[in-house]
Amino acid sequence: MSPTGKLAALRTRHVTSLGALIASGLAAGVLGTSSFAQAPSGTEAPARPASAVVPAAEWRTYGADLASTRYLPLDQINAANFNTLEVAWRFKTDNLGPTPEFNFQGTPLMVGGVIYTTAGSRRAVVALDASTGETLWVHRQDEGKRGEEAPRRLSGRGLAYWTDGRVERIVYVTPGYQMIALDARTGVMVPNFGKGGRVDLKLEDDQDMDPITGDIGLHAAPIIVKDVVIIGAAHTEGSRPVSRRNDKGYVRGYDVRTGKRLWIFHTIPRPGEYGYDTWQKGSEEYTGNTGVWGQMSADEELGLVYLPVEMPTGDYYGGHRPGAGLYGESLVALDLKTGKRKWHFQFIKHGIWDWDLPCAPILADVTIDGRLRKIVMQPTKQGWLYVFDRATGEPVWPLEERRVEASDVPGEIANPTQLFVTKPPAFERQGVGPDDLIDFTPALKAEGLKLASRFKLGPLFTPPVVSKWEGPLATLMLPNVTGGANWQGGSFDPETGLFYIFTNTGISDLGLVPGGQQSDMQYVRGQASNPENPKAPPVPLTVQGLPLAKPPYGRITALDLKSGTLAWQVAHGETPDNIRNHPALKGVTIPRTGRQGRIGTLVTRSLLIAGEGGFFTLPDGRRGAMLRAYDKATGKDAGAVYMPAPQTGSPMTYALGGRQYIVVAVSGQNFPGELIAYRLPME
Repeated sequence: MSPTGKLAALRTRHVTSLGALIASGLAAGVLGTSSFAQAPSGTEAPARPASAVVPAAEWRTYGADLASTRYLPLDQINAANFNTLEVAWRFKTDNLGPTPEFNFQGTPLMVGGVIYTTAGSRRAVVALDASTGETLWVHRQDEGKRGEEAPRRLSGRGLAYWTDGRVERIVYVTPGYQMIALDARTGVMVPNFGKGGRVDLKLEDDQDMDPITGDIGLHAAPIIVKDVVIIGAAHTEGSRPVSRRNDKGYVRGYDVRTGKRLWIFHTIPRPGEYGYDTWQKGSEEYTGNTGVWGQMSADEELGLVYLPVEMPTGDYYGGHRPGAGLYGESLVALDLKTGKRKWHFQFIKHGIWDWDLPCAPILADVTIDGRLRKIVMQPTKQGWLYVFDRATGEPVWPLEERRVEASDVPGEIANPTQLFVTKPPAFERQGVGPDDLIDFTPALKAEGLKLASRFKLGPLFTPPVVSKWEGPLATLMLPNVTGGANWQGGSFDPETGLFYIFTNTGISDLGLVPGGQQSDMQYVRGQASNPENPKAPPVPLTVQGLPLAKPPYGRITALDLKSGTLAWQVAHGETPDNIRNHPALKGVTIPRTGRQGRIGTLVTRSLLIAGEGGFFTLPDGRRGAMLRAYDKATGKDAGAVYMPAPQTGSPMTYALGGRQYIVVAVSGQNFPGELIAYRLPME
């Protein structure tokens, strides 16, 4: 069926579909949408006519394709006209749940002229007309106590689409860790999938867990490859776990037609499985986590799915899990049909820095040293891009194993060596020294050095310390605990061989305090209290309210994968108001500092596109953020348009009816999540 015919069919069906869903208690009220144009910001450039039509182009998976490139070769929107973009439609999510959501991280899909997305604090699934934003159908689950106890709530990051050419399905995971299959045309649950359209993911997981309080869920979108749905797992944030024991984050494959479990991969090996001997003193029995909470990627030709695995229980203390601990902080390639390990690579042995693998590996074919290589590249929290042969797991460029500082924390046996990447260069600053501290003025620099003297400084892989009020309070770490790379990952341009990623530059303090009555862990993350004022808050890493780290605070980096070199790097995001207007900086010339956020990037035929994190005040007095475009080859500014709130989900693009659209999820403090679609004005 053509996109036009499909939309017409959906419009006639969605009223009946919603009525049926409401009758069964599964649908929320349909939200209206509004469309209006915002005045463009910046100087206007000659616009390419919107009548210069482009062929239809879809965004069928979370990362645009199974390789997770976040790339589409569209160029109706380009540097000559980006500043003239106007709002095509907006979709507000305020009422998709009992309360609004203020951290909308989703990336929608567009297939056959229909937008599919998860949204709202109930994680509803919504189908919209991709040209107007009109609501076609809505589906929701009220999971009661199970949803309220979930470790990963709210709207999540997206969903998956599948078709065999005859039927179409949407598959997503609820906050309470149930997999739901919907008819993509109607939003009705597929009756022959699992039990009435539902698979309880807390069952058939080779472990016992409480159906209500089990510490397991998922924010990421499922990935569907050759009729197999692959599901990962996420847990409660692990800096201060209540116990060394937790549920394990196994990965499973399911039949997309029936919901039957096809295979399971034990990310903490069982007796007799490869890697079991890397767990010492029986720690594999009780240790949990070690799931895949980020997005996965797949190579259909090789029949492989690539899993970026997180670390085991206890982000900063590993005394209860001695040994290297496979498959913690590893990239694992599994056979798609059987779930059997084909190869793996462990990035950090016995991690104690929370530098787990947070995002989708990216697959590409690149000519390196005159040879076409099929590669997989993994962005990491420590600020490196690791590059491997995706069939064998062999590193494309040498990795060096070097000795690192030993831990002096009681009970901790840190690995004596770690691997260092030689190419490409790091995309984020690594380690903390005096030159990494605030330096706007000599006085602020001196104050920053005085503050830093209370902490331990050092290079990458400097271990955490037991916090002492007299010092050191903690180890200062850069990249901080959110990376380097985080869940939004990077993007890749197959035309030029350039990899792009946004990163935050900020310092975290890694101090450990006894678990005490709060945890059966010997140590958890924390900071020693002031003996004269035990209830005082921890010492902040700020100087007169300014960040301890020098800017830029947010940057976009482009790496050339053909040569393993830096192509360009720019500060991304206008300077925050609290820095531009700070009294200590009056009269100081401050270049654009960039702003922090969780910012995904989008690549088109000529542009690299990303929205800003955080709010700032425009010269005309409006509060908001900018959606920015850069020349993808050079990093030169190529345009910017106003958004009423920061980007919190990763942007996507598509073409429909001869027109290109860019859609981005925005939200922020006092601004509930919404999707905004941009396109060029009509002639």
